[in-house]
Amino acid sequence: MTSIDTHHAAEVSAPTPAIATWLTSADHKIVGRLHIGAGLTGLLFGLIVAVLVAFERIDADGFQVLDEGAATQALALARNLMTFGGVLPLLLGLAVAVLPLQIGSRSLSFPRLAASGFWLWLTGLGLMIASIFGNGGPGGGESDLVDLYLAAFVVMLIGVAMTATSITVTALTSRAPGMGLLRAPLFSWSSLVGAASLLITVPVLIGTTVYVYVDHRYARLGFGGNKGVNEWIGWATSQPFTYLLAIPALGIALDAVPVLTRRRLVERPIAFVLLGVVAIAGVSAVTQTTVTLPWGGDSFFAGLGTKIADLLPFVLLNVLPVVGILAIVGLVLLSLKEGKPRIAAPLVFVVLGLIGILEGAAAMILRTVEDAGLAGTIFEAGEYVAITFGAAAVAFGGICYWGPKLWGRRLPDKAAIPLALVAFLGTVLGSLPYMIAGFADQPAGVLDGFEYSGPQELWNALTAVGFVSMLLATVAFIALAAKSFITGESAGDDPWDGSTLEWATSSPPPDDNFADVFVVHSSEPLADMKASSTGKDA
Repeated sequence: MTSIDTHHAAEVSAPTPAIATWLTSADHKIVGRLHIGAGLTGLLFGLIVAVLVAFERIDADGFQVLDEGAATQALALARNLMTFGGVLPLLLGLAVAVLPLQIGSRSLSFPRLAASGFWLWLTGLGLMIASIFGNGGPGGGESDLVDLYLAAFVVMLIGVAMTATSITVTALTSRAPGMGLLRAPLFSWSSLVGAASLLITVPVLIGTTVYVYVDHRYARLGFGGNKGVNEWIGWATSQPFTYLLAIPALGIALDAVPVLTRRRLVERPIAFVLLGVVAIAGVSAVTQTTVTLPWGGDSFFAGLGTKIADLLPFVLLNVLPVVGILAIVGLVLLSLKEGKPRIAAPLVFVVLGLIGILEGAAAMILRTVEDAGLAGTIFEAGEYVAITFGAAAVAFGGICYWGPKLWGRRLPDKAAIPLALVAFLGTVLGSLPYMIAGFADQPAGVLDGFEYSGPQELWNALTAVGFVSMLLATVAFIALAAKSFITGESAGDDPWDGSTLEWATSSPPPDDNFADVFVVHSSEPLADMKASSTGKDA
């Protein structure tokens, strides 16, 4: 089923939009770039707060900048900025900007819905940040500003749902003639799966937040008042919800790596299934439950029937999504092994970012085994950092890969590849020491007043170094991208010798994306056209 317009439009070069055009445009390329720019900014400020939090933990009994109440708010601010202000808009922005180009559509479905969604998301995020600075948010002391935090959270989520709706409808209805879903590029499929997962989970989060808001404003009996905010809606910045945000990142890898390794991905049907398998994690998010594995007892065979009964939901909700991520990483490594890789910035960012996502996802399996004794420890923060930083690194790779199409200029590999290595260092140092500290029972959600045997200052200092590394990589990437996309080397229309439709139009694309309607006969239509023009087999 497609709804693509079949009229022909004259190809025109895209002029540089004025500020008013950027503020009011419904062009998916502009709306997508607005998401990307805002996401980079949100991630930057989230990392700044996260660095402050990490340094607070180094000397748990010494001088502290933040008091106990502010610590809860600072933790919430850091996670909200990195999750909803950083990774989410980065990946949504890439989907909004690239999806119509990939599927041969001249525009996004419901483009004004996506544009309105961006501004609603930005308004909600801004009000949420302001409420925390005014002593609102989780554990906040100003009652009205706690209410503002909850209301702003709902506004932000409604904006996300609006954008996700536009992405979902576009992927389902606006594909070029002949392009069934199984012929769609894998990033387009992952954008559809990720957006649909958001449309399933975000309404649950909105409903929960509304309940907490009403209770806090009028009764404060059932949801714990300001102290219960994180208890009820904190799952939105934890696992498994973060898996859903990472689904488009997996699609970036599955699209970009085969092109950059000059290898056709013959395992495409498997990849489609695997992306759906990862989305199973959304069931845990919707039900707001984490299935744990209680295998304690005097002997392995004690209560064996109950243990087996516990094992099935545990494998389905905790293990299976990780198996999907692991298999996708395997497909990427297979492309590297059997192809002819070009050592380009997108490839390095994507591969190293995938390793971070896999690390965090695998760690969650361990935490949910009760005998490991990791519940309530800082181990969960290590999972979160690995997945969030990994997804951000893959998003950076996506910007390097599709940025030449959107801006017409490319980032220099010699300058960008070292940033990928620094970001990977930040991912490893920002996550593994927290996991080690979790085994030593360092508590989650606190910045001081904890003590345990072992070099607790070392683990927290290493984590601080990791956060600083990711912050430096982000600052440098933003500066490099801004300079390169304004004055950098011209990229040409097809800098990577791509095989999908986004590379068949000019860089940057014209207003209507394509001068003609493409009829698709395979999953790699541009490769078919190149083969036809040279008389070779595709």
